[in-house]
Amino acid sequence: MPRFFAVVCAAVLLAGCSTSSSEPSDGTDNSAGSKVAVQDDAEVTTEAPEPAELPRGGREIFPDYRLFGYSGAPGSEALGRLGIGDLDERVVEMEERGEEFAGGREQLPTLELIATIVHPVAGDDGMFRTRVSDEVVQDYLDAARRHDGILLLNIQPGRGDFIDEVKYWEEFLVEPDVGVALDPEWAIDEGQIPGQVYGRTTGAELDEVAVYLEDLVAENDLPEKVMVYHQVHVGVVENEDDLKEHDGVVLIKSVDGIGDAQSKIDTYNVVNENKPPHVYAGFKLFYEEDAEYGPIMTGTEVLGLTPEPEYILFE
Repeated sequence: MPRFFAVVCAAVLLAGCSTSSSEPSDGTDNSAGSKVAVQDDAEVTTEAPEPAELPRGGREIFPDYRLFGYSGAPGSEALGRLGIGDLDERVVEMEERGEEFAGGREQLPTLELIATIVHPVAGDDGMFRTRVSDEVVQDYLDAARRHDGILLLNIQPGRGDFIDEVKYWEEFLVEPDVGVALDPEWAIDEGQIPGQVYGRTTGAELDEVAVYLEDLVAENDLPEKVMVYHQVHVGVVENEDDLKEHDGVVLIKSVDGIGDAQSKIDTYNVVNENKPPHVYAGFKLFYEEDAEYGPIMTGTEVLGLTPEPEYILFE
């Protein structure tokens, strides 16, 4: 498969009040050891900060928005459309293309940056994965913000654990416009090489990440946070019912099959048979690979799927 290889500074206002004495001054400095009295009618108030919202308003993703995105990593055409050419030009292109797939909803542009990238070489730590720099993530977050979109950090863990790889990016995940996209196809076991076998995960491992994100949302008073998990084959996620519903976390299962329209529809239907009812549907299209099998599916065709995809992604 050719898919190898994303302060509020709180100001504390200190108010000091001077005092006046009813006794006439005799010119003596009595300031040493004196107490400062606050006038009875003085009020010291602070305004609570406004709760953080999504880039285009509100704190809930659905049903107001349709997520439409591109995926990729900088400088790599093989990893997706988002890594080709000027980043802002790609986002503008993405928004224009997304109009066809909005289905009457407001589009929420979604930049899915492959932040933890799998590769077929073990590396010094034996994990078969590399992480992009913080500077790259910040560049993509800045681009998302310039276009009132969100950033998803795509995680291809290699031999790492999803929870550890996600926690690595906590500095960005405490932001109100950053979520994650987990790619278990690339979650491999000891003795396996990425690309030679399908990786896999479990509902319990996905749930561990969802619990962590739920805590981040609650502790930082964040709007809903997106957690996508990609699935290309039914065997990639085992015991999916162990993934539970969590406050503040929007769970999306994105089906990734490559091929002609009917093949993609068949894969979508089969993989979604085990989708828990509290998980939203997503659908992935491939600019190059799908085109080799026939016309890329139109917005009408994609929105005609059952269940209707809430997140549509181009790679």
